[in-house]
Amino acid sequence: MQKTAVITGANSGMGFATAVSLARRGYAVCMLCRSEERGTQALKEAKQQSGSENIHLYVCDLASFTSIHTCAEALKAQHPTIDVLINNAGIVTTKKQFTTDGLEMMMGVNHLGHFLLTNLLLEQIKAAPQGRVVVVSSGAYKIGKINLDDLGGAESFTPWQNYGHSKLANLLFTKELSLRLHHSNATVNAVHPGAVSTSLGVDRQSGFGKKIHQLLRPFFQSPADGADTALYLAESSEVQHVSGGYFYKRQIQDVRGQADDAELAKQLWAISERKVGLTV
Repeated sequence: MQKTAVITGANSGMGFATAVSLARRGYAVCMLCRSEERGTQALKEAKQQSGSENIHLYVCDLASFTSIHTCAEALKAQHPTIDVLINNAGIVTTKKQFTTDGLEMMMGVNHLGHFLLTNLLLEQIKAAPQGRVVVVSSGAYKIGKINLDDLGGAESFTPWQNYGHSKLANLLFTKELSLRLHHSNATVNAVHPGAVSTSLGVDRQSGFGKKIHQLLRPFFQSPADGADTALYLAESSEVQHVSGGYFYKRQIQDVRGQADDAELAKQLWAISERKVGLTV
């Protein structure tokens, strides 16, 4: 039976490399992209590179709850089971920005957008023989801090600190979701891909960060190398029964500080549910 994989931010970088790799392995791949134009181009390239026609584009703007709901409904209508969900999309903003729903952009996209999408697709993931959620986090979680009264740190803003907040939230989400999936066949694990040459941190409007990125590119892994551990978590029988882990280069890592706080993870989940409108 053919497996289905859903990948956010699939039009470039690691998301694109992951989509091509899973399509080559026979998955029906759902590429979730914010821009229909960029997504359509990426879809064409993914089909060419993988040799598979079973790749599909879904427009999903993770900065809009309405867009996430629309995308999730379309996915559920066409895919009653989802074997793999890879929450790959991530952004860094150089100045304070807000989502359509008024949330600080990095926390809104990197954590809350994925939180909503995952919850909306959870029954389809649990319906798979062995559903897997893979959360792309980052070692930047170490500079993050969760302030439950100011989720996202919109009151004070520095790009990397706020990015760190959102990546810490990814790990706490993984921790709590693994507990909630305990009595199912589904698992969830997080991954730190390492330093990968993607467009993360390059401002799309101004091009800010492009020169720095070009200078550093020789020191980065390729997107395909960066995607390796996410693919391992999505596919390998070695981690079939592992859940709630944080992986780097296929090895489980210890987490430190707030990332290891089970009570904080529970509180963050409850606040996230309210922020995205899953509870009142």
